[in-house]
Amino acid sequence: MRILLLFFLFLGGGFIASCAQQTKTKQERFSMQPQSIPTQTVSDTTKTPQLATFGAGCFWCVEAIFQQLDGVQKVASGYSGGQVDNPTYKQVCSGTTGHAEVIQITYDPAKISFEELLEAFWSSHDPTTLNRQGADIGTQYRSVVFYHTEQQRNLAEAFKKQLNDEKAFGKPVVTEISPFTKFYVAEDYHQNYFNENGDAPYCRVVIAPKLDKFKKVFKDKLKKEL
Repeated sequence: MRILLLFFLFLGGGFIASCAQQTKTKQERFSMQPQSIPTQTVSDTTKTPQLATFGAGCFWCVEAIFQQLDGVQKVASGYSGGQVDNPTYKQVCSGTTGHAEVIQITYDPAKISFEELLEAFWSSHDPTTLNRQGADIGTQYRSVVFYHTEQQRNLAEAFKKQLNDEKAFGKPVVTEISPFTKFYVAEDYHQNYFNENGDAPYCRVVIAPKLDKFKKVFKDKLKKEL
């Protein structure tokens, strides 16, 4: 495994509007993997697609990042972790439903492991800010891994522990690690957002620079056509 390498990519200068402040439009830290995280074995994976569910702030940005990775077959934006059935974006943005903005990833474990997805997850946001990413504030923007299996739970907890043991971010990682329950797909206009709204101010100012830097760090894991 690769030794942890951290560099900070905060957007400097100027006010960055939050996701909730955009109208039909809708943050910076990338890392490499620690040395001693338990790895998946052949017996841990299957030939069928697997699911991973992550919350890392605005789902527009997180979706755009995970769409780049080879082995990721589908990324859907939605809501998880709350107590209201079929919540709307407006309800989730109110912070009263308990949901986080998340992406649900369908991936081929023969091409990319859950461990590698965790690497991209913790590399693409600031997991030390509780219920906040940049200008987006509220429990709906919390850093969270919703695990689907005990192996996902063990991998996530081991990874988080090592990040904290090595003081990788300088501050404690506060990412929530909770069992997956339900995933509600967000409204249609949230899906494939960056690809369909690349000229929108939030996409140009926030997502595009972050995506470019992600591609440079994870260039060996990108889909070939990218």
